[in-house]
Amino acid sequence: MGLNGERGQASVELVAVLPCVLLVAAVVWQLVLVGHTAWLTAQAARAGARADVVGRDAEAAARSTLPRSLERGLEVARLPVGGVRVSVRIPLLLDGWDAPVRVSAVSSLGTSP
Repeated sequence: MGLNGERGQASVELVAVLPCVLLVAAVVWQLVLVGHTAWLTAQAARAGARADVVGRDAEAAARSTLPRSLERGLEVARLPVGGVRVSVRIPLLLDGWDAPVRVSAVSSLGTSP
């Protein structure tokens, strides 16, 4: 048979492997979005706690630190022991879909009793 029998084999292998590579890339990117959202949520909780300590609006402070894409599912709660809890929905890779999973962060800045 020789080399003529293997002509086009690399193209067939690429077509077979490409969907798997794209799926792995999408999963990795979604994990990056989850990590970035968790980091931004913690930052928003710290901003809300700082605002709460000085008597300002914690929700407005938390909302101002988040990008608009995360503001849609934002929940800010003042904790009875002092501090602020911020919760947002995790953005999905495909825009327009709502994620059922949320990320929360709590910050108190040492105001607990």
